[in-house]
Amino acid sequence: MQVTDVKIYLRENDKLKAFATITLDDCFVIRGLKIIEGNKGRFVAMPSMRKKDGTFQDIAHPINNETRMMIEEMVFNAYEEALASGEQTTDETDEAHEEME
Repeated sequence: MQVTDVKIYLRENDKLKAFATITLDDCFVIRGLKIIEGNKGRFVAMPSMRKKDGTFQDIAHPINNETRMMIEEMVFNAYEEALASGEQTTDETDEAHEEME
């Protein structure tokens, strides 16, 4: 499995730096990944939803560290490129991203 496309949607927020959408093998899309600046550094949070008890559960996530590291590397590289270009990427899914924040 390969990450074949990454789209970054920058945010102007202290903790939430961007949303990401990844495509796997040119045939499966995962939206709602978040690039977050945490207390111990930056990390990629997988898409999640709030459960009735107020906790969050990942909707999609890698099963092993190798896959997680590959996804993080691709997302962080695309994020750095988006920052370097100075371009604010937006699309029609911005409203859905705002709802997830």
